[in-house]
Amino acid sequence: MKEKAKAFVEKHSEIWKFIKFTFTGASTSILEMAVYAVLQYGVFRSLQGVPVENSPVLEFLGIEYKGYLYSYLISAIIGYAAAFLMNRKLTFKADANPLVSSILYAIMVICTITFNTWFGAFLGTIVTNNGWSNFWVDMLLKLVVMTLPTVWTYPLSRFVIHRKKKDS
Repeated sequence: MKEKAKAFVEKHSEIWKFIKFTFTGASTSILEMAVYAVLQYGVFRSLQGVPVENSPVLEFLGIEYKGYLYSYLISAIIGYAAAFLMNRKLTFKADANPLVSSILYAIMVICTITFNTWFGAFLGTIVTNNGWSNFWVDMLLKLVVMTLPTVWTYPLSRFVIHRKKKDS
């Protein structure tokens, strides 16, 4: 059985990398969702309906409430940091320059977190304004917002950020 698994991994290495990336993403998503839940329903509970004031940029983006903004932003940072470490070491076994990889990853994450924070807070505002907000709806929205960036994070992680040096 061990030989068959090893042969599969060698023959389908790209599929196996995507499976590991997905598992890593699921694991860090659980962490991110747990942090989000603690922040949203504990730490920032009192800020769920508190408007973001004096911010034309956030107003333009449709982000109205501090609780959602802070909860999405902090939980996303923690989730992405854990994902970087796991994907570098376990998924891709990258040996490219760690400083360069970190900088490239930070750029991708800043763009992704900006998107996630906007999209999550935007959806959270819609949910709050329509009276639909509850734990399960918020967790479903968080899951959707976290999953969408896989469209760009896998190819960037695999082929740009977590590269392996070519064998000489």
